[in-house]
Amino acid sequence: MGLKFRLTVMNFLQFFVWGAWLITVANYWFGTKGWAPDQFGMVFMTLGIASLIMPTLTGILADRVFNAEKIYGVVHLLSGAAIFALPFATSPTQFFWIILAAMMFYMPTIALTNTISYNALKEAGHDVVKVFPGIRVWGTIGFIAAMWVTNLTGSKATEYQFYISAAASLVLGIYSFTLPKCPPNKGPREKRTIIQTLGLDAFKLMSSYKMFIFFLFSMFLGAALQLTNMYGDVFLDEFKYVTEYADSIVVKYSTIFMSISQGSETLFILAIPFFLKRFGIKKVMLMSMFAWVLRFGLFSYGNPGGFLWMIILSNIIYGMAFDFFNISGSLFVETETPTKYRGSAQGLFMMMTNGFGAIIGSVVSGFIIKEFFMSTGGERDWPGIWITFAAYALVVAFLFMILFRHKHNPKDPALQNVSH
Repeated sequence: MGLKFRLTVMNFLQFFVWGAWLITVANYWFGTKGWAPDQFGMVFMTLGIASLIMPTLTGILADRVFNAEKIYGVVHLLSGAAIFALPFATSPTQFFWIILAAMMFYMPTIALTNTISYNALKEAGHDVVKVFPGIRVWGTIGFIAAMWVTNLTGSKATEYQFYISAAASLVLGIYSFTLPKCPPNKGPREKRTIIQTLGLDAFKLMSSYKMFIFFLFSMFLGAALQLTNMYGDVFLDEFKYVTEYADSIVVKYSTIFMSISQGSETLFILAIPFFLKRFGIKKVMLMSMFAWVLRFGLFSYGNPGGFLWMIILSNIIYGMAFDFFNISGSLFVETETPTKYRGSAQGLFMMMTNGFGAIIGSVVSGFIIKEFFMSTGGERDWPGIWITFAAYALVVAFLFMILFRHKHNPKDPALQNVSH
């Protein structure tokens, strides 16, 4: 097999593992187990906790001790074992600890996937900037494929979604040991403090007003992302309790409808170079924030009947909401931070979005829904929930517009080289 194909398989399976349960776990929690809604936030809080700790630790091991592809294989096998054990949890607390273990092993694999891909492509003499995006897009396709498999096999509210994910983890874990070698750096190393080693020196960037505001709003948008991951599929599925929509195609194939969101990512990724060069990072990030307002707002009024178009449009808009912030934000960090901090600054960006943002979004949303948008019979007021989330995104957007100051330079060399 050719190198590009081998890396494509790795990226496909990497996100297939996640897509098999991430969007549908709420159906299992609420529908099958009937566990408390305020405790559901704990599930997605594990993503944040793991993102704060494990990527840095596995990165140090890959840089200094073991081959990255071997670490990658081991942690995928361990993650898969934990996911396999999830159906045996008999309480929310047990479920939390098992999924925390799974995420501790899974979250660092996202960065390791890039590390292995970059190293293999460079060793083979490929232009990483040109070649990697075409490989990485298969990760999104893998995520979509897993959602379809989970839905079409009738597994979106059952324990089988976890078995599908665990099986893919087993395959990927074994496959990882056949990947091109990515050895640690054995050469002389610059003496670094523990603060530098852990990437915490990037916090010095917070002393800059512009960077402080940027990272603060990165956290706020990280919280918004968790809202759609946590509640999107269960929202569509619960139309089954409305008589006129009970047998609708949206209820039957809710996960497939949600996969439109991931499909739209692949389209908006291609549009980013044009928008960044023409409008600049601040405006592109604002487009992302207002896209979140539309994402939630359309959900609040959408239904499987006459307003099905709102649900479909909301899923299409997700691509702009997600991609325009993540990629433009990463580019902003790349162009606005000193060279010696860039690696740590990218880690800080991920920590604020997938770490602190995920934790805040998970905990606060669970509390708000339980306290203000649930009836005594356990029914959720979905229009009220989505309007509240839309209002949150709108406030974030206006505050960012006022507080963030950045002058667009269309001749910035970094903007000329955005290819993904």
